[in-house]
Amino acid sequence: MRRIVTFNHVSADGYFAAPDGNLNWVVSDDDVAAAGVQDMSECDTILFGRRTYEMFEAFWPHALDGSDTAADPHHPERRSATIRDIAVWINEARKIVFSRTLTDVRWHNAELRPTLDVRAVEAMKREPGKNMMLFGSGSIVSQLTQHGLIDEYQFVVSPTLLGSGRTLLDGVTRSTPLELAETRRFGSGSVMLRYTVEP
Repeated sequence: MRRIVTFNHVSADGYFAAPDGNLNWVVSDDDVAAAGVQDMSECDTILFGRRTYEMFEAFWPHALDGSDTAADPHHPERRSATIRDIAVWINEARKIVFSRTLTDVRWHNAELRPTLDVRAVEAMKREPGKNMMLFGSGSIVSQLTQHGLIDEYQFVVSPTLLGSGRTLLDGVTRSTPLELAETRRFGSGSVMLRYTVEP
């Protein structure tokens, strides 16, 4: 059975995006990126909501420029070979976009689904293949959480207080007990928390 893993940077006061949606508050750390590369090797599909898809599609296809590094999406003045590895994986992965307003997606290996059909997602989890990764996409995370379809939540807590912003979950009425599977502290002051959903 394939698993759905959600990965998000969050501020120390619990926001996953600033009020205007920007992520320039994320503290960059190559060790965090390297941990992400390791997890990505276990996944072959990315699930997106419209807003996150458009952000990724505007950046990642252009991140590979023939050099051995790529720019950090949160701080483009920084480049690293690790981020290039992330760019290669993201560009090659299968990308499924859930959106009622988009009419077409043109990014390599991307496909559009007009609605998030719970039964279709359950069927995807039974398909052969590696796990599915979900970045950002608060509305999709909320819907999948409501239906108990996410298997693991990964949060990288940045040492930043935003004061206000967007919360990851909205409209979720069910309680989901989690089990702490891993805690990792990084030199930047960021902390990764990996939670699995209790059966």
